[in-house]
Amino acid sequence: MKGETAMSHFDALETRSADQRAADLARDLPALIAHAQTAPAMAASLAGVDPRAITSLAALAALPVIRKADLSGAQKAAPPLGGFLPAGGGFDHVFQSPGPIYEIGRTSADWWRMGRFLHACGVGPGDIVQNCFGYHLTPAGMIFESGVRAVGAAVLPAGTGQTDLQVRAAADIGTTAYAGTPDYLKVILDRADEMGERLKITRAAVGGGALFPSLRQEYADRGILCLQCYATADLGNIAYESPAQEGMILDEGVIVEIVRPGTGDPVPLGEVGEVVVTTLNRDYPLVRFATGDLSALMPGVSPCGRTNLRIRGWLGRADQTTKIKGMFVRPEQVAEFVARHEEVSRARVIATREGEMDAMTVQVESRASNPALYEGSVLETLKLRGRIEIVAPGSLPNDGKVIEDRRSYG
Repeated sequence: MKGETAMSHFDALETRSADQRAADLARDLPALIAHAQTAPAMAASLAGVDPRAITSLAALAALPVIRKADLSGAQKAAPPLGGFLPAGGGFDHVFQSPGPIYEIGRTSADWWRMGRFLHACGVGPGDIVQNCFGYHLTPAGMIFESGVRAVGAAVLPAGTGQTDLQVRAAADIGTTAYAGTPDYLKVILDRADEMGERLKITRAAVGGGALFPSLRQEYADRGILCLQCYATADLGNIAYESPAQEGMILDEGVIVEIVRPGTGDPVPLGEVGEVVVTTLNRDYPLVRFATGDLSALMPGVSPCGRTNLRIRGWLGRADQTTKIKGMFVRPEQVAEFVARHEEVSRARVIATREGEMDAMTVQVESRASNPALYEGSVLETLKLRGRIEIVAPGSLPNDGKVIEDRRSYG
């Protein structure tokens, strides 16, 4: 087994100082923005933006957010990629994800930046990785295969299903590492036990689903180090675990912001919000792309020696649109309500049932004492009347929710 130590890093980017990161950002962001503006759709999103002025995270945060729905709508209007390909751009693969929505891929080295994660897992030359991510239409299989090549390991392109054949192959060729969803490895291992086969898998690089602590422990009891990454088809690798297993370290090829759902406004360090990513990939530069996922930035750095920021991992979905009294209430509307009142720090809409009728309560973090102050703007922004509760600043849960549905559907 190839153990990974605090000094064993993929490249020098992982251990940059904060000052060096800021200097590199100031150098790279203007060029990225200028290049992104050569794509028609990005040019429309960034209309009037002077790339030379975008040299910091604060300047980046003033730019508009692009959402998945924008990408999907643009692709329908101008197939296949909706005008998001920059000048001179091209692709070697095109993939289809549910929606449908289309993403591109290139065969250039580690295009999705998955090698960094696999290196952190201890995968390298001499390893055989059984890649159980799908290869049909969706890009996950190719994403991980590209990363396996980047660390000099060999790959068995196993795909999904046919568990008996998976066990047979793993036993015959001596698979040493697994790549796939967190739970399918257990299916393979349990079937190997039933077949009387002892497999040599000692590392697992997983994604695409929740890695529950009990499952990670079960793998550890079998002598398998199981680490997870957070990646998407549009962006490639966003964050990954190291053996320290303290949060997920941001990849060096992306800029990650955590914003209040329904807005593009960054939240304070540690507060849960929506993950917004700017990718430094010049083949497909997406600027402030909202993933729809919730997470939170963590203070400090990982004890493994990597110095980039960390997130807490996947904490749910940001799209909390809920129908109350027959009307959709969206996070953007809650954000508009908060923006109207300087003294309001946060708000939370709660949907309940009273008898056989929907009811809406709006909890407002404010130092004011009269709920009537907010009745008019609640009606104007949410288009519904509801009970208003004033709560102390900082007292609402730090879970990223601005709309909570407490109704039972059982």
